[in-house]
Amino acid sequence: MPLKKCILNGNAIHSLDDLYDQLSLQLTLPPHFGRNLDALWDVLSTDVEGPFEITWTHTAESKKMMGRDYDLAIKLLKDLEKERDDFRLKTSN
Repeated sequence: MPLKKCILNGNAIHSLDDLYDQLSLQLTLPPHFGRNLDALWDVLSTDVEGPFEITWTHTAESKKMMGRDYDLAIKLLKDLEKERDDFRLKTSN
């Protein structure tokens, strides 16, 4: 299967809702996605077919606007990278 790429523009992600919107749009998350971090883990770890990659650019802007929610989201994505052999996270300031 070809690698699916999701590119998140951190200049436009200022909240978890912005993150959920971008991931839903680019990865075609299922309609039952509950728009919270537990639900995000569930769909990314089981419902999204791999291989896929998320590139989050301008992370400094997202971190500034999201605060602790950014840290929680990044931790989730890093944990997912450890869990799935067919997922990769890339970040850049």
